[in-house]
Amino acid sequence: MALSSGELVIVENFIVALWDKVVYNYTQVGQSGLNNFNHKSLTNKNIMLIGEFTHTLDDKKRITLPTKLRKELGKSVVVSPGIDSCLFLLTKSEWSKMSEKLSSGSMLEQNTRSFSRYLFGQAMEVDVDTAGRILVPENLRTMANLTGKVVLIGVKNRMEIWSEDSWNKYKKGIAGDVDTIAGTLGNLGVL
Repeated sequence: MALSSGELVIVENFIVALWDKVVYNYTQVGQSGLNNFNHKSLTNKNIMLIGEFTHTLDDKKRITLPTKLRKELGKSVVVSPGIDSCLFLLTKSEWSKMSEKLSSGSMLEQNTRSFSRYLFGQAMEVDVDTAGRILVPENLRTMANLTGKVVLIGVKNRMEIWSEDSWNKYKKGIAGDVDTIAGTLGNLGVL
């Protein structure tokens, strides 16, 4: 049974989200008649970062990235101020996409200028060491109040870095509003 091109997109997303299952899925795709399938073309095409990971900031102020997500994140990442008292962590590819979107706004618009300055002015490209750790710049650590335990949250195309206390307060605060938020998103056609 051959797959149509629309079904191939679903298979690509599935493979990217479940990278450890590529061999199994390649076999399935190959059996369906797509023998020239190139899994390397999927890298960072449709990135899927999900999950909640608690880590400890080490003595050198480094955070260990989740083992499951290191391959997708790459050898260097961009860390920037986030929203709601967290930091954003993006692959260079996703940073480029977000930068293009933000840069497409008019520089005559006050909010565009202000947010661009806030985001770009404090963002830093950082290397991922061989142990999967990143050094979070001091100004960003201070901004997000990162000390001791930190929580990394996968949010589709980015990670968010939270202090454990801030994340727990945020989760507790939003828990009672999830039904209302879901209803609003449903009315907008998002869900």
